[in-house]
Amino acid sequence: MSCLDWWQRFKRALRLQYLRILRQPGSTHSIAMGMAAGIFVGFLPIIPFQSVVAIALAFLVRGSKVVAVAGTWISNPVNVIPFYGMLYWVGHHVWHTDIVFDPAKLELAQMLQQGAELVAVMTIGGVILGIPAAFIAYVLTFKGVNAYRQRRMIKLLRKHVETRNGGDDAA
Repeated sequence: MSCLDWWQRFKRALRLQYLRILRQPGSTHSIAMGMAAGIFVGFLPIIPFQSVVAIALAFLVRGSKVVAVAGTWISNPVNVIPFYGMLYWVGHHVWHTDIVFDPAKLELAQMLQQGAELVAVMTIGGVILGIPAAFIAYVLTFKGVNAYRQRRMIKLLRKHVETRNGGDDAA
């Protein structure tokens, strides 16, 4: 498989996930809150538990649980090393420590073996970056879902009017 084929497949998969989020049932607010919850949790250094925590947080804020799980993929296997490095860098500037970030040990259990202070530093960095990211995700998701639903409603209304007018001409 060539690089171009891989890229086309990746773009198609990304678009499919995007459309799945737009088409989720529920209120626009619920979908946007789910995305905000998922994005926020995605910024926390809790790799094996992100989905569970995102669902719990979405439940608390009455957001879409499915969308919350999708939002956690802001930190994913492709970008986890620079992403966690960024969390460490921000957290380290707030809580100065001698512990060094080791990109070879990214799971929560491995980080805890290095010391709870490392997890605390990265969590501080995650909260500092996660709150504004969650806010931005809420606004963008709300606007995106709202715009999609408006376009879809206009399309359905036009189709209904055409069908209705077409039925009148045949009679």
